[in-house]
Amino acid sequence: MKKPVPLTRDLVLIGGGHTHALVLRKWGMAPLPGVRLTVINPGPTAPYSGMLPGFVAGHYSRDDLDIDLVRLCRFAGARIIVGRATALDPQARTITVDGRGDIAYDVASVDVGITSDMPMLPGFADHGIPAKPLGRFSARWEAFRAETATPQVAVIGGGVAGAELAMAMAHALHERGHQDAAVHLIDRGKVLGDFAPPARDRLLAALDDQGVVRVEGADVAEVTADAVHLADGRRIESRFTTGAAGAQPQGWLAETGLDCHAGYLSVGPTLQTSSAHVFAVGDCAHLGFDPRPKAGVFAVREAPVLHHNLVAHLSNRPLRRFKPQKDYLKLISLGGKTALAEKLGTARRGRLLWRWKDRIDRTFMRRFDDLPVMTPEAPARAATGVAETIGRTPPCSGCGAKVGGSALVTALGGLPVPGRADVVSRPGDDAAVLSMGGTQQVLSTDHLSAVTEDPALMARIAANHALGDIWAMGAAPQSALVSVILPRMTPALQTRTLAEITRAASEVMAQAGAEIVGGHTTQGAETTLGFTVTGLAEAAPITVQGAVSGDALILTKPIGSGTILAAEMRGLARGPDVLACHEAMVQGQGDASRLLREARAMTDVTGFGLAGHLSAICRASGTGAELDAVPLLPGALDLARAGVRSTLFDDNVAHALPVTGPEGPLRDLLFDPQTGGGLLAAVAGDAAEETCAALCAAGYPARLIGRVTEGTGISLQT
Repeated sequence: MKKPVPLTRDLVLIGGGHTHALVLRKWGMAPLPGVRLTVINPGPTAPYSGMLPGFVAGHYSRDDLDIDLVRLCRFAGARIIVGRATALDPQARTITVDGRGDIAYDVASVDVGITSDMPMLPGFADHGIPAKPLGRFSARWEAFRAETATPQVAVIGGGVAGAELAMAMAHALHERGHQDAAVHLIDRGKVLGDFAPPARDRLLAALDDQGVVRVEGADVAEVTADAVHLADGRRIESRFTTGAAGAQPQGWLAETGLDCHAGYLSVGPTLQTSSAHVFAVGDCAHLGFDPRPKAGVFAVREAPVLHHNLVAHLSNRPLRRFKPQKDYLKLISLGGKTALAEKLGTARRGRLLWRWKDRIDRTFMRRFDDLPVMTPEAPARAATGVAETIGRTPPCSGCGAKVGGSALVTALGGLPVPGRADVVSRPGDDAAVLSMGGTQQVLSTDHLSAVTEDPALMARIAANHALGDIWAMGAAPQSALVSVILPRMTPALQTRTLAEITRAASEVMAQAGAEIVGGHTTQGAETTLGFTVTGLAEAAPITVQGAVSGDALILTKPIGSGTILAAEMRGLARGPDVLACHEAMVQGQGDASRLLREARAMTDVTGFGLAGHLSAICRASGTGAELDAVPLLPGALDLARAGVRSTLFDDNVAHALPVTGPEGPLRDLLFDPQTGGGLLAAVAGDAAEETCAALCAAGYPARLIGRVTEGTGISLQT
């Protein structure tokens, strides 16, 4: 029997820059067995700088601009930690992530780019928008461009980056009908002073064509909300002021203790820093062996060398040298769909050059869009039914991996009625209820196969998911036992992984008012996390029985997590949608449970889907239900419309009460298994709006989704 290769080394990529993105793609095609790969990035996407001027000008959408790191990491088999790295300790081999703590590494690579922030310029931190990092800038520009007032823009820094931005901004504003838009390009020396004729002459002519006003020999004294103030007393009106006055390194790099040059990490020919275990690439690195200007072309050409050297270092093989080219072709956008090409002092301008640049950029981005879709394959020789059981899609994780409701109900139906006087619940309730000396204790257990490669995030999801049964019965969490199954890995990686899991889980439990009192660990085929939890109920626990016709139905979270997670496993979900799904799953329901303490019936929406758990209330209460305003997670409806379903979908349809109403993606999502779903409560009609408003005020995306009716089925109204 072939056993999985144990994990022995942690490789951490800090930043989702162009080099790391290309390494991830190459890693997905041929991973190094035994390596656990981690990516740390502030967001789920990484903007491609080559298309930023085109985005600013309106030629590209934000989706065109972004590399989807969540999808890329899934393809590469990597975990992604969405957070900002703030420190690296080469002695302890740890990376500090804001709001997350320390992440250990055996080998690390840094590709965090640069910033064009101006911390020493008065007012810029409050009123300016640095052109880099690109994510914040692009979001602010998109919002500003949509405004209707007369736009006034100032770009500080008259190099090629500032000139490209100024021309792109002017073009975009003119295209929106703002012919009176004012775009100023400010430099303390000469605009585009690093260029020699004829390239500079042609670039200056392009600036004039776009109506950009050049302000040369000007020192900026202060930036305010509506102006840029110059040292000579001049005031330039500006409601959008950006900085492109040269690259600045991320401040924390100089504090690592690694050798730096002007704040940039110094690297040798193998792209290693002064620590052999830390590599650096892209704009954050200084090529000390052969200095070069900051340019994306070097980042792209570093990728194959970095990939080779990371693999070689992790497997004790020889490393390669990076040899940067002496000169390179510069393709500069001129606002409209024209570009200038410059190399070795020769310059040309025209529309064909823009089309050439556009083709180069789109070809680069297609590398991250055209990723193979993962599909399971049945063995060539297998027993009858194997191919049908495997299906054409990978099995889901989380609640989508659970046993179907029909099988579970059949199994529970064979259990005897509890004979102990202190056991007052029945099989099928959300949790067991034990009565001891007048105290009502609620007991439940739940476990999940991992929906993410990040053990800390998975711990938060699993802990909140397990607590859902306690909250659904109106009880206060008390204690928890943790059950952990890890894939085979070395003791060092076990220690790191368990530390991340217990730290995250203890934070969730502490916030809920519970204590982790112990647990159990073992090794298996894949990561699985579970919790056995107890809670105390001051009054009679809320069950699924008790709803009456006329009650309003309140749901505290949107649905769609099963579909999004199924799509993410196949590389079909958008990174921001996956991140929003994760954020929904880790939202605790403690305050919601307290606000819903007067509910007549309540449950948490998990593996059986909204229709299945609503069916449990209807069956126990002898009622029907009508749904008319079901909230959905971002992206869920489009994925359902495309035919994406969890592998538990068919079982959930069979288990639920009949649902009448229009067929389509919305109806399909009623049967979608939810991981860490919200509370579903039947509340007296006259108190429903006030209760829902209180939930919203407490930070929950709660909605009135329908009502309890007479009858025995569920009706969907659209």
